[in-house]
Amino acid sequence: MNVRKFTASTSRGAWSLVREALGPDAVILSNRTVEGGVEILALAGEDMASLAEPVIEKTISETTLAALAPKYQQQLASQPATLSVASGTPLQVATSEINSAELHSVMSEIRSMRGMLEMQLAELAWTDQHKREPAKSGVLREMLAAGFSASLSRYLIERMPAGASKDSGMEWIKNILTRNLATIGNENEILEKGGVYALVGPTGVGKTTTTAKLAARCVMRHGPGKLALITTDGYRIGGYEQLRIYGKILGVMVHSVKDEADLRIALDELQGKHTILIDTVGVSQRDQMVSEQIAMLTGAGSQVKRLLCLNATSTGETLNEVARSYMGDGLAGCILTKLDEAATIGSALDVVIRQKLNLYYVANGQRVPEDLHVANQQYLVDRAFKLKRETAPFQFSDEEIPLVMANTAKAMNDKSLREVILG
Repeated sequence: MNVRKFTASTSRGAWSLVREALGPDAVILSNRTVEGGVEILALAGEDMASLAEPVIEKTISETTLAALAPKYQQQLASQPATLSVASGTPLQVATSEINSAELHSVMSEIRSMRGMLEMQLAELAWTDQHKREPAKSGVLREMLAAGFSASLSRYLIERMPAGASKDSGMEWIKNILTRNLATIGNENEILEKGGVYALVGPTGVGKTTTTAKLAARCVMRHGPGKLALITTDGYRIGGYEQLRIYGKILGVMVHSVKDEADLRIALDELQGKHTILIDTVGVSQRDQMVSEQIAMLTGAGSQVKRLLCLNATSTGETLNEVARSYMGDGLAGCILTKLDEAATIGSALDVVIRQKLNLYYVANGQRVPEDLHVANQQYLVDRAFKLKRETAPFQFSDEEIPLVMANTAKAMNDKSLREVILG
């Protein structure tokens, strides 16, 4: 077995080196970012085929040792070391003169290699299946191009009705996504019922502008006397002033609070208002202040409902981290902001579905209050797939898709995926 290491500045460059050296049937064992670029460990197709035999013993080559454990190359090359692969049998290295600590290190490397091999073998089986079912491969490419995660895409593709064409498969996918995208349906949830709503989220997601849009809608429905505005943003320069200007235009006074005690007093004084909107200070999802902010809002004495503002231009990984951090003891829902700036919105919809967030509004501009709309599931799903044409330079080729899908095997057990409603 001869494992080769390839390094380039980009994934595509590294993959080109792999194909040039090992051919199109090469097996990718790992793909990781290193200083200055991307490193790929690969195996020739014939070497991988040999692993499928019941029991095979090979002498570890010097290049494999160089890839796995460079500092043990000389010690192991002079020993009768063998690598055995058997169904259900752990990999073993037979040698007598390496001390236990060094042997343990080598064994750890080899166990890691076995895990990569198992993942790659599973991916080869998946790739072969989708060669036999080109319609599923076509739908998969559409989902990835729209920004949906590889794990959610694979989860749905594997459950797509057998024999479906690409067109019917796309309709099935859209229906499943629409069914799992929870929305409020109409504005009465806020405008008629009223209550205390706090807009939360990281810095720069548009909380203050969105607060002003909601405030304008409330004033248009019930008049300025039924609305109160509160800001906890005493950190950002001009934060209070920006909301105060909006409040002055609407004829609504803005109250500034610093802590839970101030907020409790303000809410007691304003309890006669139909609707109270709280504009909070932006906090990074990794900041300890997130939990402090949640504690302040939940401990204020009134039933404060938190609405998380999610920036549609952020990556799925970032949005998922934000949602998890701000979840606390539960969110009333979320608002997608900056839809007009997003090249794709699949990743945002992916996170809303995974985290089972109730989507209240979507915002697509700075105009107050025009650029705020009640979320419509079917429109958003259709828009996600229509926007994909803007990402053509970044879409994956047929050769690159197996690399993208290689790390999804473990994600198939994600609880958020298992709870997706299919029927």
